[in-house]
Parts: sequence; structure tokens; C-alpha cells
Amino acid sequence: MKTREEVERLEKLIVQLEGMHSEITQLAKKSPNDGLNLFKLKLVNKVIATGNDILQGRYRPFDHFEQFEEEALPSNSDVTMILAQYMEQAERFRSDNVAIHAHSWRYLVDGKPTDIDAKPPTKVGGVKK
Repeated sequence: MKTREEVERLEKLIVQLEGMHSEITQLAKKSPNDGLNLFKLKLVNKVIATGNDILQGRYRPFDHFEQFEEEALPSNSDVTMILAQYMEQAERFRSDNVAIHAHSWRYLVDGKPTDIDAKPPTKVGGVKK
């Protein structure tokens, strides 16, 4: 990540993905094949668009997936599956951009530790950029 704003955008994305996934998982348990309503779908697509902007290269869950088609309302279970993939990749990206510094986990900006507190990494990312 290059700026503090990118860290803030990532944190917001993670919270939104977790909230939506939790909510739609409940719907999927009751009615997995029902279509998501248009209001919720528009919100999901907005979060996915943000995810596509933030999660570049090897972090992007699906190279050619932009958003769900509004005309063909996706099922609750389809949305749950896609959101789970975005959550995994967002966490992998976050994990690759934190480091221990002065006995605390901190976000890295331009490869250097910042004063922005972070949780310990939970995913093994691989080769860093």
C-alpha cells in the first residue's frame, strides 16, 4: 500500500465484506436458491467494485468478474460464495501488508512500518511486491 488512505479503504472493505457475508449467509441458510433482492444486490456490487479496485493482481479473486448482473438476480448462495472469496483475498492482502514493529503489528505503507495498528496476519501470502 502506498498511502494511509489505502489502509483505511482496505479496513472499510474488510468490514463491509464481513457484514454482508454474515447477513447473506443467514439468507442462504433459509433459502439458498432464492434471488437476492435488487437493493441488496446494488450494495453488494458496490462493495465488489471497491474490492476489484483495491485487490489488484494476484489478490483479485476472479480476473474477469466485475459484478453480478442485476437482470439475472443471483442466488443467495452464489453471492455468499463470491463474498467469501473476496474476504479471503482481502485478508491475504492485509496480511501481506503488516509487520511487527516496536513489539506491535503495524501496517506497512510504501514498505515501511507506520503508526497504524494492525491485527497479526492470518494468511500466508507468498512473495511480496
